[in-house]
Amino acid sequence: MNKRVVITGMGVAAPNAVGLANFEAALKNGSSGIRFFPELEKLNFTCQVGGKPQILEELLDNYFTPLQLKGLNSSGIVYGVISGTDAWIDAGLETANGNSPDWDSGIIFGTGILGVDKFREAIHLIDAGKTRRLGSTSVVQTMASGISAYLGGMLGCGNQVTSNSSACITGTEALLMGFDRIRSGRAKRMLVGSCGDHGPYVWGGFDAMRILPGKYNDRPEEASRPMSASATGFVPGSGAGALVLEDLDSAIERGANIYAEVLGGEINSGGQRGDGSMTAANNEAVERCIKVALENSNISGSAIDAINGHLTATNRDSTEIRNWINSLGRKRDNFPYINSLKGMTGHCLSASGSIECVASVLQVKNDFLFPNINCEDLHPEILQLIDEDRIPRQKMNAKINILAKASFGFGDVNAVAIFKKYIA
Repeated sequence: MNKRVVITGMGVAAPNAVGLANFEAALKNGSSGIRFFPELEKLNFTCQVGGKPQILEELLDNYFTPLQLKGLNSSGIVYGVISGTDAWIDAGLETANGNSPDWDSGIIFGTGILGVDKFREAIHLIDAGKTRRLGSTSVVQTMASGISAYLGGMLGCGNQVTSNSSACITGTEALLMGFDRIRSGRAKRMLVGSCGDHGPYVWGGFDAMRILPGKYNDRPEEASRPMSASATGFVPGSGAGALVLEDLDSAIERGANIYAEVLGGEINSGGQRGDGSMTAANNEAVERCIKVALENSNISGSAIDAINGHLTATNRDSTEIRNWINSLGRKRDNFPYINSLKGMTGHCLSASGSIECVASVLQVKNDFLFPNINCEDLHPEILQLIDEDRIPRQKMNAKINILAKASFGFGDVNAVAIFKKYIA
């Protein structure tokens, strides 16, 4: 049916800000959410810094009932419920009343790993022979679809309610899956997004791989350095982002605020062939993903005004920019503006795509580019590829008509979404 799809609501729980207005202010100010964690020092982590949303206990009462809060020990669910509920309210939508669900509204809200702390709590109780003390919510807090189940019940959605999981592309993939469902006429609106837990039991494996920075423990705000010559690895983060996608006709009919239009996108895999592996992207697949995303959106590479890249502060940053050059056919001073949110938030893993999609749409809607922080010393390989002014180091006022958002993940998987300014 090829219905047009727009974004009518957003919510976010990011390391540098919780709530949409706070998040936009943090973006414009280049505010970092990276902090030192004494717990990681005690556990002998090499990298003792990370990104974690700051959630006040009293805030939880606005989103959960006392019964739901009893025994709740899953940071990912907390972040996902806050961002998802905020996005729903921001879209001007109400929860389904009565005995019938809202058949036109669905949810695709993903995660990488959920309820790690709840699992740990459960293991200790089970090993001690105290299974009956697990509580009635241990299953929903630890099952992969726990976040979409929580949100589905809170909002009363009767369309597809599910969770996806594709490492670091999870949030962007969820958006494109929701886009496809609305575009084909199978739903009027979809709440899409992703979340991720925080803490040593999530971040430990990456520390063991020695891909996290270890020399910024006394300077946490400087630790995450996308596109920098002094970058030594990504900083782990956590949180959630959420967007309400809606059929344009439905949005207009109810007078909804429209942030941007989703033109299209693409999801693919490099099959861990060629130069691809479990942890490194196949460049051929990345370039194909970008090119097909453009084709699916019926635009050319010359139409892209800005890119919100994956750009994690590893040695893959310059390779990613080279892939964009090859895919768009643009280089040097003709290259689009490009930025990375990870300097402010760290790499929020399964939550990164959705948080960064929210940041991308805010830029399109409100005509600005947030700064790339911690890259005063741009990597020489990057400077050989594009002009320095393509990488804003200060907040810029800029009219952005079309922005491309990319996510690449472990398992050699890729997702690219294309957002366009909506003009009534």
